[in-house]
Formats: sequence, structure tokens, C-alpha cells
Amino acid sequence: MRRRAGLVLLAFAVFFAALSPLLRWYAFPRLAKVPPNQYQEVVLEASPATLLDYTTLKAREVEKVTIVQTLKGNVEESEKIERSAGRDVVVWDALSYIQGPDGKMVSAIPERYIFDAHTQAPVNATGEMVDGDPVRREGIEYKWPFLTEKRDYAYFDAQTRTTAPIHYKGTRTFRGLEVYYFEQTIPWTKVPMPKKMPIQGVTAEQIAQTGMTRWYTTRRMFWVDPVTGAPVNGEEIHTEELRDAKKMGMSEDTVTAFSGHVKMRDDYIADTVDLVKSQRVLVLLLTSYLPWGFLGLGIGLLALALWLEARSRRPESPTNA
Repeated sequence: MRRRAGLVLLAFAVFFAALSPLLRWYAFPRLAKVPPNQYQEVVLEASPATLLDYTTLKAREVEKVTIVQTLKGNVEESEKIERSAGRDVVVWDALSYIQGPDGKMVSAIPERYIFDAHTQAPVNATGEMVDGDPVRREGIEYKWPFLTEKRDYAYFDAQTRTTAPIHYKGTRTFRGLEVYYFEQTIPWTKVPMPKKMPIQGVTAEQIAQTGMTRWYTTRRMFWVDPVTGAPVNGEEIHTEELRDAKKMGMSEDTVTAFSGHVKMRDDYIADTVDLVKSQRVLVLLLTSYLPWGFLGLGIGLLALALWLEARSRRPESPTNA
């Protein structure tokens, strides 16, 4: 009887020991993915900031500039691309809406970002764009891969439409989470005028014809949860200039269009941290808790099976007549 029980325990031990690496290396890469219907809104503020006054055509300091950034999953488009790509794809329709202290629009820049749901690698497909201009992304944007590594990543900059390294700068503690801190600096670069201008009747093409140009530089900072790859905080020290501005009738040849330290609003940071804390438990179940738990259970069952086998082999003590 003991031998039969030992064989059953041995079978379970082998099953759980084999299940451990299967969960981590087979199930996790296939089950962990960004949902195609995700919706997220983040509000960022630069307070104070320098902003171009389009009535006087001069830069002035303002109390606050607000950036509302939305990411909306386009399920219909993702399913269409999946059929030709042969893999799980997420399509994010993003919008960065910038408004001045009076609530009026400064600019509104749409994006379509298409990426692999499991790895977050870009998927170059028709419709990928920034502000209506077709682009071919390389590197990540908005989100890091699951199980983010302590290394530099290629990160796509929507303003310049180019990819540059974003550097890993160390591990930090942010709101009770151990996070990886990344930083990227984009040097002064000539960038396109936004298609949607704050001056009624004036288009980006008309401004370009005058010879005035728009230039931009930023220092970009992210605090990233390494388990989910989701940023829990983001900041930018951002400056834009209009150069050759006298061609548009401005008094100076170089005018600051915007300058400020852009930060996530505190209530949105709190919501993001809470969301990430709940999601990271699901990832840890597949990558750590269950694999190690099943391995420990398998070892325990194996030890018990061997103990029963050893007891079954002991000779029974003779009984007195």
C-alpha cells in the first residue's frame, strides 16, 4: 500500500516540477499581453511655464499649461492588422491636447501607435502616424516590455519622428514600488509645425512658406515598474522655439513658443500606481509565485514519495510466538 501511494506521489511530483518551467517559459510569454481595448487618460501640468501669446506674438510667463494625454485601444483596427500580421496586435489611438491657462487650445497632436501585444515591439502597418504624417517606428513608446531589464532601450520621439536611446539610470523607490528610472535627452532638433494651429485660418503650410521654423529639445524622465513595464510617473523639461520668426512679423528672430517642466498631476500618479500594483500581481503569479510554488511542491512530494518507498522496503520486525 505504501509503495502504491509512493508511486502516486512521485507522479504528482514529476507533474508539478514539469509545470513550473512551463508556466514561466511557455505560458507566460503567450498569456501576458496588453488588452486591445485599453483606455487611459493622464493629465500633466507645467506650472509655471513660458507660452507664446498669439495675440501679441510675444512669449510670456503663465501660471499653468495643461496637457491631456489619452490612449484609446482601437479593437477593430487591431483585429484587421492581426489577420495579416499573424500575431496579437494592439492599436492605440493617442491624442496630446495642450491648453493654456485660459482653457484655449494650444495644439492637439494625434498619433496611431501599433505594437505587439506581448513584447511591445512596434508593428509597422498602414495607418501608423504622428499628426497625420506616416511614420515607421523603431523602439518602444509609452510602455516598456513586461519584465523590463536594467538596460538602455530604443525609444521613439513623436516630435522628431525619430528613435534614440533612453538610458537606464538606476533602481529607485517610488510610492512604495521598486522602479527603474530612465532618462532621454533630445538635443535641439527642427520639427514640423502642428497641423492644428491655435490661430483660426492659419495653417502649418502657410507658416512653413514664410520660412519660419520650429525647434524643440527635451529631457524625458520615466519611473517604470519592471514587472509590468508600465510607467508610474513621467516628466519632461521641454522647450520649443520659433526661429526666423521675423519673417512672420515678430519683433525677435527667436521666440520661445513653450518652455516648462511638465509633470504628471498627483491624482493621476496615485491612480496609476494603484492600477500597476494590481496588474503586477497577475504577472508575478505566472513568473514567480506559481512556478516557484509548484517547484517547491514537486520537491516536497518527491521527498515524501522517497520516504514512503524507504519505509516500504524495511523488513517487518518478527513477532514472538
